Amino acid sequence: MSSGRYYFVTKKGQEGNIVCFDGEISNGFQITPKNQLQYEGITVQKLVIIKPSFISKLLKRKIQKKLERYLNYIVEVIDSDDESDGDLNEILSELTRYKDILEYQYRKYLDKEYVDLMSKKIEVLEYELKLKTMRYHPLEEVYEDTYENARSR
Repeated sequence: MSSGRYYFVTKKGQEGNIVCFDGEISNGFQITPKNQLQYEGITVQKLVIIKPSFISKLLKRKIQKKLERYLNYIVEVIDSDDESDGDLNEILSELTRYKDILEYQYRKYLDKEYVDLMSKKIEVLEYELKLKTMRYHPLEEVYEDTYENARSR
């Protein structure tokens, strides 16, 4: 017997029908598995989830984990006295990119209120990062231009 992981998915309690799709499924959420375990079973190239409640639960868990990682990293950056501006700008652009993903890719699967709440949380994280960058790099002196009112002939 080989040392690998085997999974058998079943649904007990209710009898279901076996459904076979010949074409592409366009209205589901697609996942590409990243697990590279080698075994003698079925190799999954793409998984399409169709049930809306399961898509919502999956995306909410995914978003929460990602926001927790961002929050932990931002807390570490804010607590440290390191003045590395590259990391701050990189994480700031990553947060902006993730907010766009949330708005344009996940909005059709999630409730509007939930997406708005997550966008506000990301904006708070962006605000804290911007405060950190301004603390280390204060604004340059603002030069005032003086204009002379000269009369032309």
